[in-house]
Amino acid sequence: MITDMTEGKPFHVLWRFTIPMLVSVMFQQFYNIVDSIVAGKFVGVDALAAVGASYPITMIFMAVATGLNIGCSVVISLYFGAREYGKMKCCVSTSLISTVGIAVVLSAFGFLFSSPLMRLMHTPQNIFADSALYLNIYIGGLIFLFLYNICTGVFTALGDSRTPLYFLIASSVGNIVLDLVFVITFHMGVAGVAWATFLAQGVSSLLALVTLMRRMKSVKTSEPYKKFSRSMVGKISRVAVPSILQQSFISVGNLFVQGLINSYGSAVVAGYSAGMKVNTFAITCFSTLGNGLSSFTAQNTGAGKTERISQGFRAGVRLVLCVALPAFLLFFIFGPSVIQLFMSKGSESAARVGMEFLRIVSPFYMIISLKLIADGVLRGSGSMKAFMISTFTDLVLRVALAFVLSVPFGAAGIWMSWPAGWMIGTGISLFFYFTGVWKRESTL
Repeated sequence: MITDMTEGKPFHVLWRFTIPMLVSVMFQQFYNIVDSIVAGKFVGVDALAAVGASYPITMIFMAVATGLNIGCSVVISLYFGAREYGKMKCCVSTSLISTVGIAVVLSAFGFLFSSPLMRLMHTPQNIFADSALYLNIYIGGLIFLFLYNICTGVFTALGDSRTPLYFLIASSVGNIVLDLVFVITFHMGVAGVAWATFLAQGVSSLLALVTLMRRMKSVKTSEPYKKFSRSMVGKISRVAVPSILQQSFISVGNLFVQGLINSYGSAVVAGYSAGMKVNTFAITCFSTLGNGLSSFTAQNTGAGKTERISQGFRAGVRLVLCVALPAFLLFFIFGPSVIQLFMSKGSESAARVGMEFLRIVSPFYMIISLKLIADGVLRGSGSMKAFMISTFTDLVLRVALAFVLSVPFGAAGIWMSWPAGWMIGTGISLFFYFTGVWKRESTL
């Protein structure tokens, strides 16, 4: 299943490589959405709000896991493209060891500071206890989340996008079944939703780790390699740290925005939670295609075939627009039916909020998808300064405008800040791509 992306037509290579990744992330996001659907339908609107209120904090942890995934994936892709298999295996083992240590530290941090963070976000009192319970169970499973992301990053770096798909399908089905059993049969409420994710993710991550170890044994090297290397940590960090900062600052920004949203009450929190889950589904699909292009870019950079990267960018644009346009049409036209999936009877005000959010942000999916494809090239080539500039500009604008626009427009003003940030961030990312910064400023 290992794929050399330095040969063959870029469009066909990317198509075969990214489609399994896209299906994988759809399953992953689907079972996250099912958590909210089960909470909203079978427990109530307050349970939906409780899961949603903890979401910005869980996304901080996800940001670190995703950043580590990207960091190891890019470096491993470079060594794989250059046929330096000893260094590649050193990078894999270094990534795994570092990840376990980081997961332990963040778990301790999460248990200590999650409740204070929720108070800073002005989480409504009627949902605070359930939010804290959900969050603490989630934090207990961080090591599984981190291990799974690193394993996925390694498989992706080797051009294998099918193995993560198989694990995600199994994990998704298991999570959905456990959701229904714990909530409907055992009446465990929000705790049942959290434990379902914990167990499904735990089993999936351990199976992925065992498979990865077997895969690495099959890769032959001419000489022994270090199991842990400080210099390799430095190489990974040059990509991972900016990616973590990018994802983390977005998550921290979302904390401020969530605090603003919480001030409107639990109905608005629930509606936003539903709309945001659906929106995240779309954005994560676009990001996944960008991540696929990062691996393509890194392999070809390692092989010295930079001319293929421009062809890959054009292919990536065609692929991502094929996803963005249907997502916009689905959410804009059939949004009310989608939002109602999350709602129980008597939740009309929350449903209206969720629909308003989707109708404001979804017309701009074609724009943000272009940014994420350009970012894929910047990140895969190691042009992290350009990558960070465009991302932080988007973030700062979105947070600032959320507070400014909420004064005259209320909650709708908060939703308007998304398209404004996206448009400017996309312009900056495309500027850096077309000026060729990614050819000159690699940090790897």
